[in-house]
Amino acid sequence: MIDLRSDTVTQPTEAMRAAMARADVGDDVYGEDPTVLELQERVAGLLGHEAALFTPTGSMANVLAVRSLVAPGQEVLCEASAHIARAELGAHGAYNGVTMRTWVHPRGQVDLPMIQGMFAPELGPFFVRTTAISVENTHNFAGGAVLPLADLRDLREYAVGAGAAVHLDGARIWNAHVATGTPLAEYGAVADVIAVCLSKGLGAPVGSLMVGSRDAIDEARIWRKRMGGGMRQVGVLAAAGLHALDHHVERLADDHTHARLLAEACGVDPATVDTNIVVVPRQDAADFVVRAAEAGVRVAVVGPTVVRLVTHLGVTRDDAERAAKVLGAL
Repeated sequence: MIDLRSDTVTQPTEAMRAAMARADVGDDVYGEDPTVLELQERVAGLLGHEAALFTPTGSMANVLAVRSLVAPGQEVLCEASAHIARAELGAHGAYNGVTMRTWVHPRGQVDLPMIQGMFAPELGPFFVRTTAISVENTHNFAGGAVLPLADLRDLREYAVGAGAAVHLDGARIWNAHVATGTPLAEYGAVADVIAVCLSKGLGAPVGSLMVGSRDAIDEARIWRKRMGGGMRQVGVLAAAGLHALDHHVERLADDHTHARLLAEACGVDPATVDTNIVVVPRQDAADFVVRAAEAGVRVAVVGPTVVRLVTHLGVTRDDAERAAKVLGAL
């Protein structure tokens, strides 16, 4: 069975398992796990920020990051199919009392004129105030689309002038980095806080990080504990992240190549596939998924008429070619 449902289905490599087994550990709630500390320092440095906080999930990293910018009763603006709006089960409202308004873009891109028209400054006790703008790079439900750095810089300039902050959901920022050659620190410079994931394209079994200022991270550590995310000898997981950063970043280019191969087989223009996600319009989406599984390929339904394919560490070139034949025939 070739599993293309998500890049979260990867298995740790033998080398990653070995790194986890020999990890130095300590009590992370006390801030004493040396492997976690190393991972946090490294990721913060890569993105050009002061500090980072290891979290068990990307959703928690996003909730903590947005919370650091938006107070209860205030709002964050985001694209309508953003992960924080669509796939985190309303956590930002449930935990933090945050409201959202959205703009719509078929590729999940920054629409600065729309954002400017939506933005609500402080107007006293009459209207909800916009305090942050959130963007997602790469954009999951827009087919792994990359947000151009120039657009992100324009957004950042506008936000600073308007007195708002920027949150970057960078769960797959590694894919954007490899696809465009943009240094991670340049992506980091466009946002006040960032969430990055280790358990998708990088192939770690668990783990994400919130990245930002030292003050934001210190406060997020408290809220992580309140949310049940305080972990103890978690260096065994952080070691997987360090191994992934050393060995699994540049190989993301293979995933991007495999995704374009699958896109072409499914009648999707490969030029529209920026990274490792292919979105295939199908009126018979649910039935298509069943028939694909019967033929040995797992794909996912992400909408009534939308099928998603995601390439990853566990999909070889031979796997991609075999899956392309199966899906193309269907």
